[in-house]
Formats: sequence, structure tokens, C-alpha cells
Amino acid sequence: MDEAYGLIEWKMDMENNEQYLHDPLNLGLRKTRPSQEELYSFVDEFVDAVQEVFPLCCIHFEDWTGVDAVNLLARYRDKVSCYNDDIQGTAGITLAGMINATKLKGTQLKDEKYLFLGAGSAAIGLANLLCTVLVKQGMSLEQARSQVSMFDINGLLEPSRTDLEDYQKPYAHEHAPTKDFVAGIESIKPTTIIGVSTVGGAFTQQVIEAMSKINDRPVILALSNPTDHAECTPEQAYTWSKGKAIYAAGVQFPPVHFNGQTFLPGQANNFYIFPAVGLAIYATRAKRVADEMFIEAASAVADQVPEDMLKQGLLYPLQSNILEIDIKTAIRVAKLVFDNGLARVDHPDDLEAFIRGQVYKPEYRSLV
Repeated sequence: MDEAYGLIEWKMDMENNEQYLHDPLNLGLRKTRPSQEELYSFVDEFVDAVQEVFPLCCIHFEDWTGVDAVNLLARYRDKVSCYNDDIQGTAGITLAGMINATKLKGTQLKDEKYLFLGAGSAAIGLANLLCTVLVKQGMSLEQARSQVSMFDINGLLEPSRTDLEDYQKPYAHEHAPTKDFVAGIESIKPTTIIGVSTVGGAFTQQVIEAMSKINDRPVILALSNPTDHAECTPEQAYTWSKGKAIYAAGVQFPPVHFNGQTFLPGQANNFYIFPAVGLAIYATRAKRVADEMFIEAASAVADQVPEDMLKQGLLYPLQSNILEIDIKTAIRVAKLVFDNGLARVDHPDDLEAFIRGQVYKPEYRSLV
């Protein structure tokens, strides 16, 4: 079994909500979640067993609750090959959009200031990955974190709050307490707002107008899904900003025609990142899954948007060519894995042919 490899996806599906526990349509386990101590002990046992039986396997944690998602990733990421797409994949695809937004503006990521609406595991994952990039662009970690602020259901993250998780505290900066998102925009003066709140319509006309007042090209990322959870629609963003907004959503929207222009709102969907990184890990049998792999994937995705479409506001490649996009992205991630000494296979003579040879092809052989 030493040669066994692949990816194991572990999805947590247990409820503490009494209504869901007794719902006849609930297909999950009809048990409440165990204590954190019991849960983590079990996960330790599972991870150890995987390393023993499938030593070349990568574990993917899926749909874990925010605190557990962050803690478990931190617990294992430097010990075994593992990642959490909800945290790192979401961060990677959002970063790709941010990279292309700066291309449109003629700036760099380190020139921007970011305000999140939502401060759960997805937001923290993105903020952490973003700060890694900002450090690579010459900032100290403290300076990088100072560029990122967050709001959640209880208002702005700031040091006087006593309800913050440890992983949220690096983004709790000195500021007067406030639950008014518009007031937060006016005082913090972000260039980019990122919606991961799951609250549909949270980016109101007042929010977009406040962003437009302090920015020539405000970046509006309304990433919550499904559609009715989007913080605002592209039509609202373009209309309320008078065509100034650079916009992307977590769902797909059609082109928007405004004031003689046609805008192409992109979709920040993990399917640009997750399959590509997974393919690179699978092909190289990567020892570890590093943040740099998601940064490289983000850059590779961003680079595949044609210049003419980028000028129309499209931050992500067209989905009609998704397989080729993911293969090209996987090639760049695999190169990084080899360059960083993380691969557990020999470097192939032709990396592109090697990666393409690993792609699953749904072909049916004749049995006649």
C-alpha cells in the first residue's frame, strides 16, 4: 500500500440545530456534534491512519465550521499533505480577482486597503493569504495586517470587543466601536470591499456611493452565494457608482449595459482553483500544501483573462474553457511544487505533457 495516493475529501455533516436534527429530509447524521476535545482526538486518529495506509495521500477538509476549519488546518498543514478549499481555495480565487482589479487600476496589491463584511473562516483565510502576498511585495506582516479591516454581525473588529476568536484578533485594529458599515467605510477609507457575509443586499446604495466618493475605481466583491445572498448585483454596483465600480460576484451574472458601456461581471468560483491545485498535488504527490501554491494558482488564473475583456471589467476567465484554464493553472502550480522540493516523484522532462497525462478522461471503452 506504500504506493497508494490520491485525495481524500472529509466533509463534516453533523448538526446542533434541533430543527434540522429532526427534519425528515435531513440526510446528514442525526447526532449532535461531539465536544471539540473529542472531535480533535478523533481527527488525529484519522489523519494518523491515513498516513499509515495511504502515505502519499492528500486530505481535503470540506465544510467544517469556522473555528474548527481554521484550527484543524493549522493543526496539520505543516505535518501532512492537506488543505481546506473553503479557506484556501476561496482565498485563491478572490486573490485572482484582486490581482486583475489592480491591473485595471494600475496599482499593486500593497497600494490597496481592504474592508471585509464577514469575518469567518473564508474571510480570515483570504486575509491571511493576502497578507502573505503583501509581505512578498515588501511590507512587514504588521503593516500588511494593518491594511485589512473586518466587520461581522457585531460590528467592526476592534480591540475592545470580547467576543473575538484568536484568529480574528490580528485584524482588530484600534478604532472607535461601530456597527455602521457605511460609517466604517468613511473612516477607514478602503479601496476594496469584500462581501462574505451571506446577507443578500448588504451592499446598499449608501455603501456603494460611499465607496465611490472616496475612490475613482472602487472594487466591489460581492462573494456570497447563492444569488439571493449576493451583497449586491452588478447592475446595482455599476449604476450606483455611475460606472466606476470594478465588480465580481460569487455567482454568475449576465453582462450589464450602462451608459453606453457593456460590463462583464466575473464569478469568483473555486472551480478555477480547486481542481487545478488538486491536479498539481495529485500529479506531484506533494509532501505539503503551501500557501504559495494558492498564490501561484491565483496569478495563473488572473493571467488567463484576455486584455480586451479585462478592460470591460471581467476579472476571471470565461467559464466555457474551464478545463484548459485549470490545466494551465495546474502546470504552474506543479512547477512551483518541483521548484520548492515538495514533490515525491521525479521531475518529468515535459511538465505540460506530464500534467495533461494525469487528467481524467471520461471515455467509455467498448466491451464488444
